Amino acid sequence: MSTALLQQLQTRHGLPLLDADSYDLFVHGHDTVVLFFANDPVMFPESHDVAVILPELLKAFAGRLHGALIDKSIERELQARFRFTSWPSLVFLRGGEYLGVITGIKDWAEYGQEFARILAAEPGQPPGFDLGKVCGVGHA
Repeated sequence: MSTALLQQLQTRHGLPLLDADSYDLFVHGHDTVVLFFANDPVMFPESHDVAVILPELLKAFAGRLHGALIDKSIERELQARFRFTSWPSLVFLRGGEYLGVITGIKDWAEYGQEFARILAAEPGQPPGFDLGKVCGVGHA
């Protein structure tokens, strides 16, 4: 589901909407990228908060990374690849390789600290799924 606020990321702020055909070209065409996984903003209203904050963060880190919105048609496949478990999520890649993820909404200072920490990181593997957390296994 697209909303006016998510569409503004494209029309007003110039973030591309990546689908299966454009994903590889974008992530390998830029050194460092942040990918916005909004899912359904009706189910996950914090996606609208991130949609407002993301352009400001991209301005604050201008020249250091490029942003894009992930189309729903490839969200689940990429979610499995990057192993995040909640929405909205911002996934960072360098040269197509995983740097880190920020999930949910944070305050401005936390976003700034997390962006800086992730941008200073070396690429690596996404964290493994904690099945107990994802499935509620082992919780009474």
